[in-house]
Amino acid sequence: MRRRSPAAARHADSIRLALMEVAPAGLKKPRLMAVTELSRSQIVRGLAAYRELAGEKRWPPLVWSFQTGYRFCEDAEELEQWERQWAEVKYTQITGVITGILDPHARLFPKSRWVSYVVAQINAIQSSLDMIAHPQL
Repeated sequence: MRRRSPAAARHADSIRLALMEVAPAGLKKPRLMAVTELSRSQIVRGLAAYRELAGEKRWPPLVWSFQTGYRFCEDAEELEQWERQWAEVKYTQITGVITGILDPHARLFPKSRWVSYVVAQINAIQSSLDMIAHPQL
């Protein structure tokens, strides 16, 4: 488990309480900052802590969209759609790491055991994210 500061946990709880008051609607970051009286960096740390604490404390899942900002979501289909979009973003990011860093590294050091291992592991992650983002249901 990652270590979080007590302040980040308090910020997460402030965010949770603010979103509970407006549920099922959501709050965009500027409004969330105003309601909780937290700075932008405190909101960012609070959101990260929320994601860690949500599973531990059985808090509802938190999703974000351009239209509504941050809000709770307990609809299975909507959560699956959000998770697929998240997997697509991570797939794209990992593809960039592979093409921009790992492939050139492997070309420079073709006999490197380290780079061979990293390439194999990252390719497996990329494949898993692709299957999540584009399921063949």
